[in-house]
Amino acid sequence: MLGREVEIVDVTLNSVYEKFLYSCFVLPPRSYRLRQEYLKFALPRGFRKKILLWKGEPVGMVEYAPSEASGYPIMGRNVIVVNCIWVLRKAKGHGFGKQLMRAMMDDTRDSSGYATIGLNHWSPWFKVEQLEKLGFHSIDSIVVRHKIKHVNEPFTIHLMWLPNRENAEPPTWNKQKMLEGVNWCIAHPLYHPQTIEPKEILAEL
Repeated sequence: MLGREVEIVDVTLNSVYEKFLYSCFVLPPRSYRLRQEYLKFALPRGFRKKILLWKGEPVGMVEYAPSEASGYPIMGRNVIVVNCIWVLRKAKGHGFGKQLMRAMMDDTRDSSGYATIGLNHWSPWFKVEQLEKLGFHSIDSIVVRHKIKHVNEPFTIHLMWLPNRENAEPPTWNKQKMLEGVNWCIAHPLYHPQTIEPKEILAEL
């Protein structure tokens, strides 16, 4: 049960917080074309985004969708793909990540399981160990390097999986498509700016 100081709001259903559909807390809320295009496609197909308010301030979020509306090239029968889940550093240590997971799982209890990506990467986001604490485990991985940033620092992208029922069929992913990065969130560690022309922003090693 959430404490009085904590509230989780579905921003896809609450117009007061609609601005958070378009951006994270670390950036000024603003809409941009590729994010709009993604939401136009994903919202009718089950995309959801929830934010966690602590003492009235947004400090955490989880964004998820059925695999057919995912932001990642992850496929799976009745699989929910987590585009992003994170909690601001200043709000760590209160179990907010697990509360966001529980809110998502309560909303999708008929799913076979949950998939996302984890990174062994210079960014503090999407860390494999953070996702493992939420119950995910790695079922596949690729080693890559970024063609533009930290080009001499290889890192690993993991396909992470959390089954929701016994004998659930694990998801698969398109590794080649993953090399293109993502264009639906400018704060994502694998964001592919449209000013960078190569189709693949990552190179598999």
